[in-house]
Amino acid sequence: MHQVNLLPGAVSEIVVAVADTGVLTLADRYGLMAAILGGLLNEEEEQAINRVLRGVVKGRIKVVDEISNEVPLAHIK
Repeated sequence: MHQVNLLPGAVSEIVVAVADTGVLTLADRYGLMAAILGGLLNEEEEQAINRVLRGVVKGRIKVVDEISNEVPLAHIK
């Protein structure tokens, strides 16, 4: 099985993006899953992920199947 190595700070970047948008994308979920399964999270990262999950459960964060929550350039006028 292949091991996934996240970039340093990836968890905090994902958490900040989710907090800013209120949306948890497919890419965000895979990133958080890789971080959790990698087993190298510090306590602060674990708490941040738990806050995101609580937001999902309470309905404050919407889970979407899109890869990204970025607006495609073709849609910007």
